[in-house]
This record gives sequence, structure tokens and C-alpha cells, in this order.
Amino acid sequence: MIKALFFDIDGTLISFKTHTVPESTVQAIRMAKERGVKVFISTGRPLPLICGLDAVLPYVDGYVTTNGAYNFVGDETVTCDTIAPEEVKRIIDYSMQFGVPCLVDGTKSIALLNENEQFDYIFRKLLRITTLEHPAPLEDVLAEGVLQLTPFFTQEQEDEAMALAKGCTIGRWHPEFVDITAGGIDKALGLQKMADYLGLKIEETMAFGDGGNDIPILVKAGIGVAMGNAGDEIKQKADYVTTHIDEDGIYNALRHFNVI
Repeated sequence: MIKALFFDIDGTLISFKTHTVPESTVQAIRMAKERGVKVFISTGRPLPLICGLDAVLPYVDGYVTTNGAYNFVGDETVTCDTIAPEEVKRIIDYSMQFGVPCLVDGTKSIALLNENEQFDYIFRKLLRITTLEHPAPLEDVLAEGVLQLTPFFTQEQEDEAMALAKGCTIGRWHPEFVDITAGGIDKALGLQKMADYLGLKIEETMAFGDGGNDIPILVKAGIGVAMGNAGDEIKQKADYVTTHIDEDGIYNALRHFNVI
């Protein structure tokens, strides 16, 4: 029996076409909650960049954020894993050397380095993130501790940078940038920690996703569901492939597995 659902945001909860949560998804999540199923967000976004979810927020029980680096339920922190300062420095130095845009996600705030038109298009226009207007000074974020770095690395730059920070984990869900967390940190670990905290068995969890950074959680969950708009690699790793996000994908999957 499924007792907890974990949802990615971009391309899973929020449509790239409409930039909203489909009404069928809102209905499905509400129905699941009415049956006593817990609902969690599972995202690569840091907490300050989570937006556009007003329609489903009343049903959300907790969050797996920054690809599993910071997880919480209400005011209770489940896990908070920062990157070693020396590795943060190496990646930032490399980004600055090549003028690469980079988000630096602290435990409380974010800094933005080398913003350019490419960054602006993807984060503000494509992803419609509306909470980037007042980033914090880099020194403040470094003092908090860094959960995740999101540099706009090419594949070659990614290989070179990661050779300098071998203790980190890297994931790419968009061709233009990567997410870098501490070693061993990903959404799968976030799910495991959340299940442990809640006293749930892994087989009682179901996860939804559409990007490369969702593969670990889709494999780990009791049932991993790939959206119809996901790439072939993601679909091959999932237990089930539902319809496109804009074709009632979440609703159809939850009906298929009798969660609603």
C-alpha cells in the first residue's frame, strides 16, 4: 500500500507549457490526501527558489530539496548536508575563471555569480522562478554553509571541475547546467531519510519525475513513475511510464495504481 508520494517540480508538477500545476494534478493530490496518503516535494531547487506551487501547497507534508541535501517536515529538519568548504571554493574559483553563471545555495539564502542572458532566459523565462531578485552576498552564503552549487558547465567543463572536487555528487537535469551536492547526496538518499523519519517502508513510497536528477529516486522508491515527457533514459529506469504532464500524467498514474 502506498503511503507517501514524492513529486519533482519542473516538468512533473509544473508544466513547461503552461507554467502552472495542471488541474488534474491538483485534483489527484487532493484525493490522495483525503485517503491519508502523505505528499512530499522532491526537487533540485533550493527552498528560496520553490515557487508556483500555490495550488498544491495546502496538501504538502514535507520537502526533499536541493537534490536531497536539505529535507524537512514543517519546522523539523530531517537532514542538512553541506559541501566541504574547500570543494565549494574550487568549484566557485573554476566558475569565476571562465565567467560561468553559478547559483550558490546556502542553508538560508542564495548567491548568484556571473548572471548573463542564458541564465536569465532559463531561470526567469523558462522556469518562471520569481524569487531571484535579491540574492545574498556570496560571503554570507559561504558563512551559512553551501548545500548545492548550480554552475552552467559544458560537459568538458563539468569533467574538469569535478576532477577538482572528487568528493562531490553531480547531476544534470537540464543540458545547460549541473547541480553539485556533497558526496553521496541525491534524491534517493532524501527519500530514504524521509521514510526513516516517518517510519515508512520504502515499498510504501511512490516517486514521480522527468529529469536526470530524478533517476536515483525513481529507482529507490517502491514505485518509480516517469512522466510521459521524460527522456528515454529516465523512462528506462522507471517502474512505470505515465502520460505527459499536460495529458493528466500524475492523475492517470495514481488511478492506475489505485492510490486514488
